[in-house]
Amino acid sequence: MNNALSAPGTRSTRRTSNLLWKKAYDAISRMIQERELPAGAPVVELQLVERLGLSRTPLRQALQRLEVEGLLVKSINHSFIVRKVDLAEYLQSLRVRELLEGEAAALSAGRVATDQIEAARRNVHAVRDRRPYDMLLHWKSDDEVHGLFIKACGNQILAAMIRQLRTTTNLFEIERLSERLDPDSRQHERILDSLAADDADAARQAVTDHIQSLFEFAVRTIGQ
Repeated sequence: MNNALSAPGTRSTRRTSNLLWKKAYDAISRMIQERELPAGAPVVELQLVERLGLSRTPLRQALQRLEVEGLLVKSINHSFIVRKVDLAEYLQSLRVRELLEGEAAALSAGRVATDQIEAARRNVHAVRDRRPYDMLLHWKSDDEVHGLFIKACGNQILAAMIRQLRTTTNLFEIERLSERLDPDSRQHERILDSLAADDADAARQAVTDHIQSLFEFAVRTIGQ
């Protein structure tokens, strides 16, 4: 009887706890994307507690989640720092993405709803046409386009591997290649066109070409 009476309060407490750590997670993710927390920067818990108005418990839950996802790493003194990805790791990760994402795109052909494709297309246009350039909207649109075929590929292991690799390459791009708005928008539209046509070969080629373009751009602008 007592357990039954306390259940609603327990559920409410859990919901509140989940909302608090998610608030911290979203805020820190945004700070990384906006380079307010650049690669290699320490994450100072006390500063975040004061800034976000949260206790240490939900903050640490968020930090642990970001560590699992590969955005943060532990330093020698066991505090968190923003993970730094160098050019070699970025290029190697792109080569693997090229293989895996091309396959995922081909597998997703005929499995992505038309309304989802058109919603993603509208967001690509909104990012492209917005002035001044909004980096957060760009990354959100990028995640949306790639997420369509990653989710629809029908292979959870493949999807998890791609997401992990995308975390690595996104960290590098946020730090070094954030100016690729125009080519990314054109290439994303081509991916969406191939998905709308349910064309597996075209989807594979569009994604492969997109990732090859990222590789060549990095070598040309940074690797020299």
